[in-house]
Amino acid sequence: MLRTARRNVLAHKARLIMTALAVLLGVAFVSGTLVFADTTANAFRNASAQSLKGVAVSVRAEAATATDTAAPDMAGGEDGKPATALDSALARKIRQLPGVASVRPTVHGQATLAGMDGRPVNADTNGQDLATNYQPGQNGKDSRFPLKEGRGPSAEGELALDAKTAAKAGYRIGDPVRFATDGPALTKKLVGIVSTDDPQVTAGGTLTLFDTQTAQQLFHHPGQFDEIAVAAKDGTDEYALTDQVRTLLPEQGARATSGADLAAEQSAQIAENTSSLTKTLLVFAGIALFVGVFIIANTFTMLIAQRSREIALLRAVGATRRQVVRSVLIEAALLGLVASAAGFALGLGIATVMRPLLNTTGAALPDGPLVITPAAPLASLAVGVLVTVLAAWLPSRKAAKIAPVAALSSVDQAPPARALVVRNALGTLLAVAGVLVMLYVSSLKTSKESNLISAMLGGVLTLGGVIVLAPLLSRPLIALAGKVTTRWFGVSGKLAKENALRNPRRTAATASALMIGLALITGLTVGAHSAQRAMDIEATQGLAADYKVNYSSARGLDAAAAGKVARVPGVAAAAPVTSAQLDTQGQFTVITGTDPKAFGKAAQLDFRAGSLHDIGPGKIAVSDEFAEQAGLHVGDTIDAEVGTGADTGKAQKKKLTVVGIYAKTRAADEVLGTLTDVLPHSSSQELEHVLVKAEPGKAAGLERQIRAALGDSPLLKVRNQEQLIKENNESVTTVLTMMYGLLGMAVVIAILGVVNTLAMSVFERTREIGMLRAIGLDRSGIRQMVRLESVVISLFGAVLGIGTGIFLAWAGGSLTTSSMQEYETVLPWERLGTFLALALMTGVLAAIWPARRAARLNMLRSIQPS
Repeated sequence: MLRTARRNVLAHKARLIMTALAVLLGVAFVSGTLVFADTTANAFRNASAQSLKGVAVSVRAEAATATDTAAPDMAGGEDGKPATALDSALARKIRQLPGVASVRPTVHGQATLAGMDGRPVNADTNGQDLATNYQPGQNGKDSRFPLKEGRGPSAEGELALDAKTAAKAGYRIGDPVRFATDGPALTKKLVGIVSTDDPQVTAGGTLTLFDTQTAQQLFHHPGQFDEIAVAAKDGTDEYALTDQVRTLLPEQGARATSGADLAAEQSAQIAENTSSLTKTLLVFAGIALFVGVFIIANTFTMLIAQRSREIALLRAVGATRRQVVRSVLIEAALLGLVASAAGFALGLGIATVMRPLLNTTGAALPDGPLVITPAAPLASLAVGVLVTVLAAWLPSRKAAKIAPVAALSSVDQAPPARALVVRNALGTLLAVAGVLVMLYVSSLKTSKESNLISAMLGGVLTLGGVIVLAPLLSRPLIALAGKVTTRWFGVSGKLAKENALRNPRRTAATASALMIGLALITGLTVGAHSAQRAMDIEATQGLAADYKVNYSSARGLDAAAAGKVARVPGVAAAAPVTSAQLDTQGQFTVITGTDPKAFGKAAQLDFRAGSLHDIGPGKIAVSDEFAEQAGLHVGDTIDAEVGTGADTGKAQKKKLTVVGIYAKTRAADEVLGTLTDVLPHSSSQELEHVLVKAEPGKAAGLERQIRAALGDSPLLKVRNQEQLIKENNESVTTVLTMMYGLLGMAVVIAILGVVNTLAMSVFERTREIGMLRAIGLDRSGIRQMVRLESVVISLFGAVLGIGTGIFLAWAGGSLTTSSMQEYETVLPWERLGTFLALALMTGVLAAIWPARRAARLNMLRSIQPS
């Protein structure tokens, strides 16, 4: 039977090629993910090892908490810069310990660079604008940052950049470089260009180096550091040295860790970070393999139907049912093994391109060589073979049931019609259960874990029900499509409909593969489109302003910023906006402080009672929701505590009078008051942003003038409403693009399934096609018949997939309403039409090879009995 299985694989290799491709692509996804995960983890470990090279003990500053009374100065000085417990005196004490070879005190910070055009070099680095101090040794060079050009910075007006940053920004040695650390723009001279292997920099971030005193002035205070790295002399026990270092540390604000323990911590963190990404990718690989199961099962079902006489002959000469099953499964295993081996090789290419692709989304993955552990190829081969064998198990059972007497028949018998009652009943139960669960989910308003699990369960049940019911659903839907094909294409259209309806199970299995991919893509598309629309509304809700001005860092704008902007020619109003916490009789909320007159021009508030002009010192307006919640009415006076708490010294008890009630809006918080009442009690005593309303016809070109008025810091963000919407949608767009790419593999596999089914169907119907040719149907008619059959099957899968995806998106969308109040399901008709058009194109393209093969069949040979 082993020889029989091997012979069957070789004899039917042309008919198995699409199935092999399906397995190959699914395994490539799995192997690519596993190799990518190993490669990324290894690159992170190498980068971590490089940064810890020679470090026996690491002493790091820790932020002080609100209850830390032992180190009150660590909260920061009056300039707002954080203070640390690590200073030059501590570094000297550590250096004097026996066994210490050297000490490297380091300052860490962030510096956002402006390019030659004045714009930030990296607008989307997500905090990867690194800055630190350059520490030259006795030779005047820093071994951690090898020089490529120039020299290291040694004075207040100097800095150095890494080579990639300098090239990207267009800077050369001697150029003035503009940058910002937490607010206003600064300028220093570029004196050196260095190389670095820091993963955040190699992945697209920037690196700016200052001399130690300048770095301390920019990020902390003179003599203070973020970290002290200690190198040990040969033969020194690093754990004993760590204990000695700990005796020198203050009680609060510093922690000493041995190099080995720090490496273990970072290794565990790396494993945790890469694990979540790997699991996500493997889920999509599993979807692709699940789609491939339909193709594999379909292929072996059709092969067994075509070889029924051969299998019956084997039974007649003594083969048992178990041997027949074993033969089919061995055949599937051989196919899976060969396809998996090729898939693993393709997966190496996928793993290679994953890092640069993910880095375009700000993933900051480090460079590193491709790492192939024994687990990756073994797991890939095992998954490919197992999936193929499991998919072929049911067809093998059908093969074992072929009676030996079938070998005596000289005529191909049509397969007996099998009742679909059990299947339809099961499908109905699954579908009804799924719909009921999803209807329950549609009544939920929060996305807590239990609700998400319910939504996933409902989605799986609904998809499973539709898959099981697909043969039943195929009859009315394909019959409806057949009326169109018959009307437009005559005999070819009618034959295409009959061929698609001839075997509902086969048609359903082929269409289901496409349906799964399209259902997931449609669900994501509808959900993302609805979320983007809600975010569009929320981004500009209540805003009449032409520009919103703020810093990209945590620091706010100076209180005088609104006045500076208001003096820019063409500006009609500049409304300063800040906020603080407000506590009134146990009701906690946020109060927005602004200039009511300017705010009235820059925002649109719908007042239910009172007006914006009534707001003044000690007079506030509240949102209708907060008024109802707190039981407030116009004219009420409340005792409120404004500020972040008594322990900060910024909170103050006030008597505030309610003079207006407005419809809740994102333009203002639950309470609206004057700037003078709120600014002194805000967390930073700075403005969060300024809303700018331009004079009629003067909005264009104001951005540059506003930036100039505020010092043109690289941290300054001046955005119009279109830019606010785009920035708000950027994360959703990025995720949706990634999902399209990940699910695209499943759709490609589904397309291969359509090609495979048609090709094998043409072989199965060779004599029938020959008879059609004999009674007058020409070659173009044959090609058209096969193409239309392909189109009908593809459209059937598309309609099921799009319909299911829309339902799942509608039901699951309710979970976002708590965090996105403007969310409602909105269908993106253009994209849905595109999906249908792509399904139509898929049907046409998938039929090219089978249609051509059918048209080229020799009429006389086709009708000869086999």
